[in-house]
Amino acid sequence: MTFLWPQFLWLLLALPLLMVLYWWLLRRKKRTALRYANLAIVREAMGRGPGWRRHVPPVFMLFAFAAMLLASARPMASISLPSTQQTIILAMDVSGSMRAEDVQPNRLVASQNAAKAFLAELPRHVKVGIVAFAGAAQVVQPVTLSREDLNTAIDKFQLQRATAIGSAIVVSLSELFPDQRISLTDMTWNRNADPFAPRGRSIDQPRAEEKPFQPVEPGSYGSAAIILLTDGQRTTGVDTAEAARMAAERGVRVYTVGVGTVEGEIIGFEGWSMRVRLDEETLKDVARTTKGEYYYAGTAENLKQVYQSLSTKLTVEKKETEVAGLLALVASILALTAATLSLLWFNRIL
Repeated sequence: MTFLWPQFLWLLLALPLLMVLYWWLLRRKKRTALRYANLAIVREAMGRGPGWRRHVPPVFMLFAFAAMLLASARPMASISLPSTQQTIILAMDVSGSMRAEDVQPNRLVASQNAAKAFLAELPRHVKVGIVAFAGAAQVVQPVTLSREDLNTAIDKFQLQRATAIGSAIVVSLSELFPDQRISLTDMTWNRNADPFAPRGRSIDQPRAEEKPFQPVEPGSYGSAAIILLTDGQRTTGVDTAEAARMAAERGVRVYTVGVGTVEGEIIGFEGWSMRVRLDEETLKDVARTTKGEYYYAGTAENLKQVYQSLSTKLTVEKKETEVAGLLALVASILALTAATLSLLWFNRIL
């Protein structure tokens, strides 16, 4: 726990003074009682004393003062709160290497099953879009709340050649920021064009009425995130590191999931024979650049656990939050309890 106004913690030194004052008042009351000539007559008139109960209300009030003094220092604590993320893009690899069977029954089917289980666990208010990528990347399901449409899109995946990881990130960004008119074509074929400007217009020819793009802190965009699932190495499309920087400049976190084994497996696809390996370093770099996280999924069960972890992380997050209000509430309850007990037991408020 940290404090915004730590200098107010010095006020806690008043608590020992209050305890000394309470002790002094008790001693003074006792000395006053000794002035009576016959203590037996006094005890008989007063009846049985309050005993330990007389100390309970002051103790509650002391704790109330302590809570109020702590609240005045404006404490900050890390608390689990509902996430502000309302949109998630699932970017899923459908390249030929996903037919490898080192993840049973194969990488593609395992990823489809895990993705559908992930969707089932997400809160219904979270929107999800799906981008499928191989040699090219495309939105196969625009952002929607319909879990049925999302599951249908996942079931329709078809294996294709090549792997364009960077293109998948760019297309995911275009789905999250449609007003920026991101052009994957310009990025791929026209390196002098601004990918975040309308197609056909270069960086040197901005419209007068348009504001220039201003990068933000990586990971600072809390309204959306991208989950990138792939099993291979980039073979075509936009450079992966460049696409990761674009996501970072927009504050979007990219959580990468590596499916398969680092050693790889030899597969045959459309007359080709190839060894497909998992490029963990690239995926780790993407996650590091965007302030996301990398997850390794070497088995189907492991992949499900990864998605479960992501579901929790994307819907509940720890935030540094001021808890002064909570302490003030605790102080009020303690003070009210002290006053109530004193009124019930002694017919007076403390």
